[in-house]
Amino acid sequence: MADKASFTAEEWKQLVESPMLASMAVTAAEPSGLWGLLKESFAASDALARAKTDAGANQLVKAVVAEFETAEGRGIARDGLQARLKGSKPEEASTNAVEGLRQVAALLDAKAPADAAAFKTWLQSIAQHVAEASKEGGFLGFGGVQVSDAEKATLAQITTALSLTA
Repeated sequence: MADKASFTAEEWKQLVESPMLASMAVTAAEPSGLWGLLKESFAASDALARAKTDAGANQLVKAVVAEFETAEGRGIARDGLQARLKGSKPEEASTNAVEGLRQVAALLDAKAPADAAAFKTWLQSIAQHVAEASKEGGFLGFGGVQVSDAEKATLAQITTALSLTA
């Protein structure tokens, strides 16, 4: 089983920022206003908290979640995400985030093949959870759809980037 020591500092940074990339890809695909943004942010946080308490969670997933519990780890993720998405418009941010996930998938396949499937599935579940967190469209909570077409397309891109089957 892979852990932090299995990766270089740069590789570890990629893994630590990957849950935020999964979340950001979906959020940027269909910006949903302040309340939608808050709901989607809470959904991403909830996904991390669930992984922490899941006794069956992959150990590499747990190591990344534990890194998020430190100020240094959150700083690594935040700084990496800001550098990757700086100056991007929402559609570019989504594309850049998906590309980051593609790079993480390749890294996992190369350096942690025993953990790759579980970690990539976890990232996909974060994206799905974020997509389902807030209705898109509608007015004052009425109408709209749970997952917009843009979010569905982004989820499909994430699945492909992570080399998972749809």
